[in-house]
Amino acid sequence: MPEEESILQRGLEAFAELGYERASARELARRLGVSHNFINDRYGSKAAFWRAAMDSALEAPLARLAQVDPSLDDAEQLRQLITGFYRTAADTSRIERIMLDELSRDTERLDYLYERYIAPTLQLMMPSIERLVASGRMAPIPMDMLFFVVIPPVSGILEGPLTRRLGRPMPASPEQLTATAESLAAIVVNGLLATGAAGSP
Repeated sequence: MPEEESILQRGLEAFAELGYERASARELARRLGVSHNFINDRYGSKAAFWRAAMDSALEAPLARLAQVDPSLDDAEQLRQLITGFYRTAADTSRIERIMLDELSRDTERLDYLYERYIAPTLQLMMPSIERLVASGRMAPIPMDMLFFVVIPPVSGILEGPLTRRLGRPMPASPEQLTATAESLAAIVVNGLLATGAAGSP
């Protein structure tokens, strides 16, 4: 019987490759090397297994994001938070593929991701953003716009056919992916701060 960590990792791989709907309980069992009723017996349902796999991959990175030094300048705190988020994407590309797929579907899975991970990630950024806005260094930005400024660029971290066509060496080394994460975070934060002095984009 595979150990729990291995089960969840292989389940994550299957969901990232196939998507939730195509990853049937039978196909998941085949990839895990277990009996066809294992998922239901162990987790109760495919949906519960999906949640367990996501939790196993996302809880530790979210906890690390919360450890940014509060004594840093607010702009630097924001840069470190966004850089950490993008580095996590580089390290856990399967998670990001699942996230990008689920964002376009109005499902209980999206509710789960929003409540457990997306909203908490954005909330970590809000104190710094509110102080930057109050000091005139950043223009006010609604939560929905903040999401689309910060989260979708994560697709630039993922390896795939498009990034290869755009000139990225394949496969990219961990060092290259880290450098990409840092550069992308700098572009996003600089763009947010650039709206402050003028008061509007």
